[in-house]
Amino acid sequence: MTALGPEQASFVTSAGFAAEGWKALPADASPRRYFRKSVGGQANALLMVTEPDAPDTLAYLDIARHLSALGFSAPHILADRADLGFVLVEDFGDATFTHLLDQGADETALYEQAIDVLAALHSHSCALQIGLPAYDMAPLLDEITLFADWFVPAYFPNVDAADFRQQFTALWRDALHSVAQRREALVLRDFHVDNLMILKQHSGIARCGLLDFQDGLIGAAAYDVASLTQDARRDVSGELETRLLDRYMAQRGPMDRAQFMADFHLLAAQRHTKIAGIFVRLCQRDGKPRYLDHLPRVLRLLDAALTQANLSPISDFMAAALPDWPNAALAKVSPK
Repeated sequence: MTALGPEQASFVTSAGFAAEGWKALPADASPRRYFRKSVGGQANALLMVTEPDAPDTLAYLDIARHLSALGFSAPHILADRADLGFVLVEDFGDATFTHLLDQGADETALYEQAIDVLAALHSHSCALQIGLPAYDMAPLLDEITLFADWFVPAYFPNVDAADFRQQFTALWRDALHSVAQRREALVLRDFHVDNLMILKQHSGIARCGLLDFQDGLIGAAAYDVASLTQDARRDVSGELETRLLDRYMAQRGPMDRAQFMADFHLLAAQRHTKIAGIFVRLCQRDGKPRYLDHLPRVLRLLDAALTQANLSPISDFMAAALPDWPNAALAKVSPK
């Protein structure tokens, strides 16, 4: 067991929990730390520790309460002192979709559960009644620059990264012009099997527990659909992707399928570009080289998405500036 610090111990005791019996959980890609409280071998609370008054903590609290009010299963907030960086939440346990899939669970059933949640969230009449910023051009381009700032110097050190960044960003600005204006959905932004859980005590959409949504914004509905079906961390077959897209659209009712699919492919390309930069940053800055194991998959997905989204100006520029870039990480050698 892990001893909590004095302030952490005071916080949990004020919420009715003993200060003893907390176990630190392994770190993930975020700067947050988590401690689990077990009683009689049963997990029942998580202590999240982060920076005081961190914007993403405040957003997490707002979005968690909003999702719960809409009937979705975000962790219940047991207590919070955002000014100290402490949040105590309901513990959903360990049954993430990733864990269940590794144990041989029915892949199609789990992914259909997840896509049903997105269809329900994007159809809910009150989903947009929350004060979040727009997923507009500024954050979309900020994410694009991660590729220029981290991937390019790591794998193409002879390229002028600043010049590449300027031209790359200008091309993406043109490509994202229309989708940056979408205000049609609460976008959770990290919707994939690592952040989804099965809650056996619930049914329907509430059976799917939601994690890691503090970066949520208001934007295009296609973003989270692409995040789920073109996962950076595990292979999803083309057949399953098509099945999930058809299921999603059938539940959404009348919609412009051609426009949605254009957004889907465009945002898939944007997301894969961002993730390529993030995975290199996690290795170099945060000392987490295991994320580079996924980089070859991300680059293959990006290459395909650029074609599917008809982003030839971007793909042509990348081919000229970064020769053979889709194979840059195939050797899985950690960049220096």
